[in-house]
Amino acid sequence: MAKRIRTRARNQSNVPTKLSKKLKLVKMSNVKFDDKLFTPMNTGNITDKLFSTEGGIFPGTNVIGIGDPGVGKSTVLLDILADVAATGKKCLFISGEMNQIDMFGYVKRYPKFGELDILFLGDYAEENPQLVIEQALKKGYDLVLMDSWAEINDTVKECCHITSGATEKWLLNLMTKHNKGGNRGKHYTTFLMIQQMTKGGNFVGSNKIKHMTTAMLEMKFDGYENSDQRYIEFSKNRRGPVGKRLYFSLKAPDHVDYNSEKFAIDETSRAQIEIEKEQLSADGARFDDLFPMMDSNEFDRTDA
Repeated sequence: MAKRIRTRARNQSNVPTKLSKKLKLVKMSNVKFDDKLFTPMNTGNITDKLFSTEGGIFPGTNVIGIGDPGVGKSTVLLDILADVAATGKKCLFISGEMNQIDMFGYVKRYPKFGELDILFLGDYAEENPQLVIEQALKKGYDLVLMDSWAEINDTVKECCHITSGATEKWLLNLMTKHNKGGNRGKHYTTFLMIQQMTKGGNFVGSNKIKHMTTAMLEMKFDGYENSDQRYIEFSKNRRGPVGKRLYFSLKAPDHVDYNSEKFAIDETSRAQIEIEKEQLSADGARFDDLFPMMDSNEFDRTDA
């Protein structure tokens, strides 16, 4: 009886009871990808070393940027976007929060931001935001910055009268499509997404976002009282280093100033620590070879 009740409850839900397509397992040795997917885009500054071990941002990937309020998330990621655009790559900024007046203030301080293609969602308040975003991405971009994930999702949810889950699914599917070059220019689009945090420092959004991302970039103040020291580090990165801090300053008049000298010193220190760890491990193994452990019976025989 209990079994029939559980089965009935499961069948009444929206979860499919049958696969819609034939299950097919993949052997990666049989898979072919365009070499362009493995040629990173460069910013021309020290952030390239942070994004990947090869140096640069890989096409077809997704990076979430989170951080402390006021630390400079939008400024840093716009700086990165503008630097990539300066190399000839097609870049787009989708703003769900700023309007043109706000952005003009940014451009007065950072003139290079003025060369970016920008979609202001607020300019299309009477339009379907899903169609607006799909149309903007259709021609194809190498790198797209979205600010912010939560604001864009909320705009679509409210205007299209759909659930949070349906909104998120639509945007994730759209990103995946463009990751794979599903646009007129056949660009393998990489998405940088600014995401909000709760007051308790928790990530806003479902685990689906975390799982589909290549990397999680965090921007923080260094924790010292009254300190204005800010840094970037990856807490998750499938293509590059994790836990390496790159300090930066927003005091320069036209660009984000990254402390490459401190980063190089930290990198050298980390490398030296790894060498010392390997040496200690090797010394320990050599000691064990010279003085193997004797079992208790051997001690007994020696005492006798």
